[in-house]
Amino acid sequence: MIPQELKYTREHEWLAADGGEATVGITAFAADALGDVVYVELPRPGQAVAAGQPCGEVESTKSVSELYAPADGEVVAVNEAVVADPGLLNSDPYGQGWLFRLRLASAPELLDAAAYAALTGEAA
Repeated sequence: MIPQELKYTREHEWLAADGGEATVGITAFAADALGDVVYVELPRPGQAVAAGQPCGEVESTKSVSELYAPADGEVVAVNEAVVADPGLLNSDPYGQGWLFRLRLASAPELLDAAAYAALTGEAA
Protein backbone atom coordinates (compact mmCIF):
# COMPACT_ATOMS: atom_id res chain seq x y z
CA MET A 1 0.00 0.00 0.00
CA ILE A 2 1.12 3.53 -0.81
CA PRO A 3 0.80 5.89 2.18
CA GLN A 4 -1.81 8.55 1.35
CA GLU A 5 -0.28 11.34 3.46
CA LEU A 6 3.06 11.43 1.57
CA LYS A 7 4.09 13.14 -1.67
CA TYR A 8 6.17 11.31 -4.29
CA THR A 9 8.68 11.94 -7.08
CA ARG A 10 8.82 10.13 -10.40
CA GLU A 11 12.26 8.87 -9.24
CA HIS A 12 10.56 7.03 -6.32
CA GLU A 13 11.45 9.24 -3.37
CA TRP A 14 8.81 10.24 -0.83
CA LEU A 15 8.48 13.44 1.16
CA ALA A 16 6.54 14.04 4.37
CA ALA A 17 6.26 17.79 5.02
CA ASP A 18 5.84 18.98 8.59
CA GLY A 19 5.75 22.76 8.68
CA GLY A 20 9.03 24.10 7.34
CA GLU A 21 10.77 20.73 7.48
CA ALA A 22 10.32 17.46 5.64
CA THR A 23 11.40 13.85 6.01
CA VAL A 24 12.66 12.08 2.87
CA GLY A 25 12.92 8.40 1.96
CA ILE A 26 12.56 5.98 -0.93
CA THR A 27 9.35 4.14 -1.69
CA ALA A 28 8.64 0.46 -1.12
CA PHE A 29 8.38 0.14 -4.92
CA ALA A 30 11.98 1.40 -5.27
CA ALA A 31 13.25 -0.77 -2.41
CA ASP A 32 11.61 -3.86 -3.95
CA ALA A 33 13.08 -3.05 -7.37
CA LEU A 34 16.55 -2.62 -5.88
CA GLY A 35 16.50 -5.89 -3.97
CA ASP A 36 18.60 -6.28 -0.82
CA VAL A 37 20.05 -2.85 0.03
CA VAL A 38 23.63 -3.15 1.31
CA TYR A 39 24.92 0.45 1.39
CA VAL A 40 23.46 3.95 1.66
CA GLU A 41 25.30 7.23 1.07
CA LEU A 42 23.36 10.24 2.36
CA PRO A 43 23.92 14.00 2.10
CA ARG A 44 25.65 15.64 5.07
CA PRO A 45 23.83 17.83 7.60
CA GLY A 46 24.22 21.43 6.49
CA GLN A 47 24.41 20.44 2.82
CA ALA A 48 22.13 22.30 0.41
CA VAL A 49 20.17 20.08 -1.97
CA ALA A 50 18.15 20.99 -5.05
CA ALA A 51 14.95 19.34 -6.24
CA GLY A 52 15.60 16.70 -8.88
CA GLN A 53 19.36 16.68 -8.32
CA PRO A 54 21.36 13.68 -7.04
CA CYS A 55 22.25 13.92 -3.34
CA GLY A 56 23.28 10.38 -2.43
CA GLU A 57 23.32 6.73 -3.46
CA VAL A 58 21.56 3.50 -2.61
CA GLU A 59 23.49 0.33 -3.41
CA SER A 60 21.94 -3.11 -3.52
CA THR A 61 23.09 -6.57 -4.48
CA LYS A 62 21.64 -5.82 -7.95
CA SER A 63 22.69 -2.22 -8.70
CA VAL A 64 23.59 1.27 -7.55
CA SER A 65 20.93 3.98 -7.82
CA GLU A 66 21.21 7.68 -7.26
CA LEU A 67 19.11 9.30 -4.58
CA TYR A 68 17.40 12.50 -5.78
CA ALA A 69 16.31 15.39 -3.61
CA PRO A 70 12.52 15.81 -3.82
CA ALA A 71 12.70 19.51 -2.82
CA ASP A 72 15.10 22.41 -2.37
CA GLY A 73 16.50 22.88 1.10
CA GLU A 74 19.19 22.26 3.67
CA VAL A 75 19.78 18.85 5.21
CA VAL A 76 19.21 19.12 8.97
CA ALA A 77 19.49 15.44 9.96
CA VAL A 78 20.36 12.04 8.52
CA ASN A 79 19.16 8.66 9.69
CA GLU A 80 22.32 7.04 11.09
CA ALA A 81 20.31 3.85 11.78
CA VAL A 82 19.79 3.29 8.04
CA VAL A 83 23.48 3.97 7.35
CA ALA A 84 24.38 1.29 9.93
CA ASP A 85 21.61 -1.09 8.74
CA PRO A 86 20.71 -0.37 5.08
CA GLY A 87 18.26 -3.30 5.15
CA LEU A 88 15.83 -0.96 6.93
CA LEU A 89 15.04 0.40 3.46
CA ASN A 90 13.70 -3.03 2.52
CA SER A 91 11.94 -3.85 5.79
CA ASP A 92 10.43 -0.44 6.69
CA PRO A 93 10.89 2.17 3.90
CA TYR A 94 8.17 4.49 5.23
CA GLY A 95 9.12 4.22 8.90
CA GLN A 96 12.54 3.36 10.35
CA GLY A 97 14.01 3.44 6.82
CA TRP A 98 13.64 7.23 6.38
CA LEU A 99 16.82 8.79 4.95
CA PHE A 100 17.15 12.48 5.86
CA ARG A 101 15.31 15.59 7.02
CA LEU A 102 15.30 18.88 5.13
CA ARG A 103 14.62 22.46 6.11
CA LEU A 104 12.47 23.28 3.10
CA ALA A 105 13.31 26.25 0.89
CA SER A 106 10.82 25.31 -1.83
CA ALA A 107 9.18 22.20 -3.20
CA PRO A 108 8.09 21.45 -6.75
CA GLU A 109 4.70 19.95 -7.47
CA LEU A 110 4.99 16.33 -6.35
CA LEU A 111 2.74 13.35 -7.02
CA ASP A 112 0.00 12.40 -4.59
CA ALA A 113 -0.59 8.73 -3.71
CA ALA A 114 -3.09 8.18 -6.55
CA ALA A 115 -0.76 9.65 -9.18
CA TYR A 116 2.17 7.63 -7.83
CA ALA A 117 0.03 4.47 -7.91
CA ALA A 118 -0.82 5.19 -11.55
CA LEU A 119 2.91 5.65 -12.31
CA THR A 120 3.93 2.37 -10.69
CA GLY A 121 0.83 0.22 -11.18
CA GLU A 122 0.54 -0.31 -7.41
CA ALA A 123 -2.58 -0.07 -5.31
CA ALA A 124 -3.02 3.34 -3.67
